Amino acid sequence: MKNIMNGAILITGARKGIGRYLCEYYLQAGETVIGCSRDESDLSHDNYHHYCVDVADERGVGRMMRDIRKKHGQLGTLLNNAGIASMNAAVLTPMKTVERVFTTNVFGSILMCREAAKLMIPKKAGRIVNFATVATPLRLEGESAYAASKAAIVNFTQVLAKELGGYGITVNALGPTPIYTDLLRGVGDEKIDSLIERQSIKRVGEMRDVSNALDFFLADDSDFITGQIVYLGGVF
Repeated sequence: MKNIMNGAILITGARKGIGRYLCEYYLQAGETVIGCSRDESDLSHDNYHHYCVDVADERGVGRMMRDIRKKHGQLGTLLNNAGIASMNAAVLTPMKTVERVFTTNVFGSILMCREAAKLMIPKKAGRIVNFATVATPLRLEGESAYAASKAAIVNFTQVLAKELGGYGITVNALGPTPIYTDLLRGVGDEKIDSLIERQSIKRVGEMRDVSNALDFFLADDSDFITGQIVYLGGVF
């Protein structure tokens, strides 16, 4: 994968799961990777830099971005991976849970996009990929808050793509199918099997599926691809 911007890749939710995999994947590709999460990471690499920051903390994110500009000069890519889920019937979901989901998934993603764009606009180049979910187009029962939060991100992605297109910045979203990470902890096999049956390709997603789609969004020749939502597994 050839990174078009010659700038660092910032990955949120970098400590574990898909975020950790993507950090290691792009480090192996020779990229400079910046990760952020609420807690410290044990990932050690000469080209890896980690920040402990909540993506919804406006002051914390601002400090991180100023430090990135000072130390790295240019931010080429933002992969907005950080997210939390709530799997419960709507009538049984406490408002505190709804607020927590929207704070990270919506407010955090919007904040990260806003601050990352400020670093990309002067360079007239950049790639932003937000993370959606198949729970939205499948309208999965028991995931109303999570699906709604990601639906907001889908619309935000498409609006932001229009706003930033003139600056050479593309904004797209990727919606993975179930992948065995902490996000699926506590989800029964029966529910996962039922979800897979609603996909065109009947299997659990793999990490390579995610990085393959991201490589397309980040490629040199994808500078004309923006405002697109890609759901894996043949979900539409």
